[in-house]
Amino acid sequence: MSFEPTICPSGDEKVLLFGLLMDTNARLTKDLGEELEKYCELPLAWFDALLHLRKVDSGRLKMNEIADAIVHSTGGTTRLIDRLEEAGFVVRELCPTDRRAIYVAITEAGNRKLDAALATHMEFLQATLAERLNAGERKSLATLLGKLNAH
Repeated sequence: MSFEPTICPSGDEKVLLFGLLMDTNARLTKDLGEELEKYCELPLAWFDALLHLRKVDSGRLKMNEIADAIVHSTGGTTRLIDRLEEAGFVVRELCPTDRRAIYVAITEAGNRKLDAALATHMEFLQATLAERLNAGERKSLATLLGKLNAH
């Protein structure tokens, strides 16, 4: 039996495209995180959690729903919520129909902090998306990313 080394397709279009997606995500995430820390003193993970809470009509999610939404482990989500609760931005609430379930709800202080962070976020999006891509390009990008993100 002879051994033939597998050729690494590092120049393959798919490998290059995936690398570009990863690099772009990493750079935008890093840059946005720095902006939120600098102007709002709000870590990006906190911003993400607060934003997901704001998106739902009730302003609250179960712990597992937050973990799924922000793509964290349950342990990581628990530590994140602990820190947000210490800062006064969220509160834990017992579920009236399921004693095992715990809701996390955004507070007024959390809403105020998120409002300030959203102003910074909008400035960041203007500079990184709106000024670099025209409306048609943004629409195409949204369509393509939606296709890639579909389960």
